[in-house]
Amino acid sequence: MTIKYLKKGKKLSKQDQIELSKLVKDILDDIETGGERALKENAKKFDKWSGEIEVDDNFINQAEETLDDSVKNDIRFAVQNIEKFAKNQLNSVSSFETEIIPGLTAGQKLIPVNTVGCYVPGGRYCHIASAMMTVTTAKVAGVKNIIACTPPALELTTPVRAELLYTLKLCGADKVFAIGGVQAIALMVNGLLSSPPVDVIAGPGNEFVAEAKRQVFGRVGIDMLAGPTNSLIIADGDADSRLISWDLISQAEHGHNSPVWLITDSKSLAMKVIDNIPKLLTQLPEQNRVNAIKAWDNCGEVILCSEKNEILNLANEIAPEHLHVQCSDLDYWFSNLQSYGSLFLGEETTVSFGDKASGPNHVLPTSGAARYTGGLSVHKFLKTVTWQKLNKEAVNDLAGVTARISRLEGMEAHARAADIRIEKFNSKND
Repeated sequence: MTIKYLKKGKKLSKQDQIELSKLVKDILDDIETGGERALKENAKKFDKWSGEIEVDDNFINQAEETLDDSVKNDIRFAVQNIEKFAKNQLNSVSSFETEIIPGLTAGQKLIPVNTVGCYVPGGRYCHIASAMMTVTTAKVAGVKNIIACTPPALELTTPVRAELLYTLKLCGADKVFAIGGVQAIALMVNGLLSSPPVDVIAGPGNEFVAEAKRQVFGRVGIDMLAGPTNSLIIADGDADSRLISWDLISQAEHGHNSPVWLITDSKSLAMKVIDNIPKLLTQLPEQNRVNAIKAWDNCGEVILCSEKNEILNLANEIAPEHLHVQCSDLDYWFSNLQSYGSLFLGEETTVSFGDKASGPNHVLPTSGAARYTGGLSVHKFLKTVTWQKLNKEAVNDLAGVTARISRLEGMEAHARAADIRIEKFNSKND
């Protein structure tokens, strides 16, 4: 049994987490204390934006008029797929009631949270797909109030790009704010600019957004603490090296710190991919090329394994956000792989489909978190609460057991709360 790294990622220097945490805390505290005045000051400082933060409905309505029908059709196609998948997720759980013992009925009820804040990243790219994934899913879950925050588009005459405004309206966002970073998280948590405080914040973001979400967690719910996006491909000797190369590059494109892995039992395939990628990278536009080259150089790994079980164990240990299998025996991998955010089976699919339009949510666990959690779903926006109701006839047995267990624990008041019900509702005396 051998595992050999044909290409090893470099160890990146870690950012000073203490300094980052302090900076984020200072911004959150400033806005919590100073309210909307402080919010606008921080927006001007970090977003370089001095216009209105809440996007006027006129901009949102005009966005639909300015877009080509082909663009709107593509967006609608993707939204319909995401909505259909989310509706099936919703139908996979349900409220119920059951009689546990005669006279004791208990149940489960699903209640949507009232308000959700969706963070839509900006900066290098216009993340239309992130708006689809978060807002659509919250809407299907039955959330009443959905607000969206996204960094302002400084190079345009409108606060936010028309494509994104159209998407947010189509998916069901009730309010849109042109604000990014920590200050956007503060707006959502504190309920500023005529928006109610949110119950849950969802959506990916940079390290500042992730740290802000970590610090406000508890006051509000969050989808997850997301690090840099990552992707792992398992391939055998029959796989297409060119497809694999572009699949790896497509995920490296996200940013300089986005890990990508290829694990294979074929040295020939591995060497072809290693040879292909530098050549293919030259075909990208400059910004995309710079991001992808840094990610491939710093975080790209190609690993050769001699046995299938080694590949399986290594993949489960890495627990990638995206896991793509390009092997002939897909049933084996589907049955045995256990730790991934989303699984892509066969060369016909690609992580890019999942990122943009196929339906399953693309907000997924990173940094190995797929060992213990899955991605964003309608369940994140639902409270699964329980209830119970008793008839008098059920009191005696349940109260007797409760009182005895309570006294074993030394909790006398619990025992007496049970005893008094035996006295009051003893069915033998009725």
